[in-house]
Amino acid sequence: MAELREIRIRDTLSGTEQVLPEGEVGIYACGPTVYSRIHVGNARQFVVFMLLRRFLESEGYRPKLVINVTDVNDKIYAAAVREGVSSAEHAAEMTRMYFEDTGKLGLGRPDVEPLATETMAEIIALIEKLIADGHAYESGGDVYFSVRSFDGYGKLSNRDPDDMDQGEEAGSASLKRDALDFALWKAHKAHEDTKWDSPWGPGRPGWHIECSAMAEKYLGVGFAIHGGGSDLVFPHHENEIAQSEAAHNCTFARIWMHGGMVRVADEKMSKSVGNIFNLAEAIETFGAPVVISFLISGHYRQPLEFSEAAMEQAAARLDRIRNFLVANPADGGTSETADGAMETFRAALADDFNTPKAIATMFELIGDANRNPVPGAAATVADMARLLGLDAVVDEAAGAGDADSEAERLLAERQAAREARDFARADEIRDRLAELGYEVRDGADGARLVRIN
Repeated sequence: MAELREIRIRDTLSGTEQVLPEGEVGIYACGPTVYSRIHVGNARQFVVFMLLRRFLESEGYRPKLVINVTDVNDKIYAAAVREGVSSAEHAAEMTRMYFEDTGKLGLGRPDVEPLATETMAEIIALIEKLIADGHAYESGGDVYFSVRSFDGYGKLSNRDPDDMDQGEEAGSASLKRDALDFALWKAHKAHEDTKWDSPWGPGRPGWHIECSAMAEKYLGVGFAIHGGGSDLVFPHHENEIAQSEAAHNCTFARIWMHGGMVRVADEKMSKSVGNIFNLAEAIETFGAPVVISFLISGHYRQPLEFSEAAMEQAAARLDRIRNFLVANPADGGTSETADGAMETFRAALADDFNTPKAIATMFELIGDANRNPVPGAAATVADMARLLGLDAVVDEAAGAGDADSEAERLLAERQAAREARDFARADEIRDRLAELGYEVRDGADGARLVRIN
């Protein structure tokens, strides 16, 4: 069996790159809270982790990707009231739309997509263990995690616990033993139309305990990667570490992988700010491949600026790939240049999933092949594009290689017009072919058609 390539991911906790374990690689990424349709910023994490899984599989690893859905939350209650429906109905509809919208990206689905509402038994059992071990306490029907009972609190966000604000809902301060403590279970309130029975009375779970329970249910503890946006480092992921490691007295996740925010005019793209561009709207406007091209254009850890210009640049990159593949059908050959480019491409992805460097390598190969023929270049570029989630571009280029019969007929008619020196007619046919989405390229071997849209 061939030796696996060493793959490294930067760990937020240690501040260093950590090597992934061989074999099965458990990955838990925090998914959406389904109170509205997801926006382009939310989609960045989905794209990054789906492509990371694809790359790991191609390298011989066995990734298991879990992306959850938070379908019980204060924001869901509020949104349901605005829509005039029950919170369960609203959450179910937004969950359906989340699956539909991300499905349009054409990247497949995670291995597991658990719902918080379907994990109540595990959530309650985890809370019971924390209480039994002295890390949590019941108060007025709520249950709170005792932050000072966990010595490592603050290690992920590198903050002093005394300087932290949990941002808990109003009215909870009097129920806590310490202002630092955070809710694991919340007693049912009159305005909430859903509740679950528990040893502490009817209510619902806090946000943080939901993800700990879902991650543990499908990956156990000590799994390889826990990921999400950088805005989740505190309090969400800090609290996940505290409650899970307090309960099990072992490492919760080996690597914490955090992605940068998508920004608009220097502000984080946010539903609360109102500067959002829904994923469905972006796909409708620009197309799924362009959205993916944009989302992988920057390193996953860095902020990404969303703008019309950025989307145009993403589309231009795809045009360059498509045109190269159409103009250079795969020849079945290979070369040191093509093989070396693929090795550099994969090495970039193995080094903290550096998609910008991988993309640059692909375009270097395209440039080399455009200057001089490079055996195997087209097949290599196609493989690179597929690893980056751009399958649709590769498939479109393959289909464009066989122009439709009308275009072929017009090309033959144009050739006849040129031979008859009827250049005005030849130009008319060229314009007609452009309307059909084809460019005519004249060469030493005659004219050929290239799909341009």
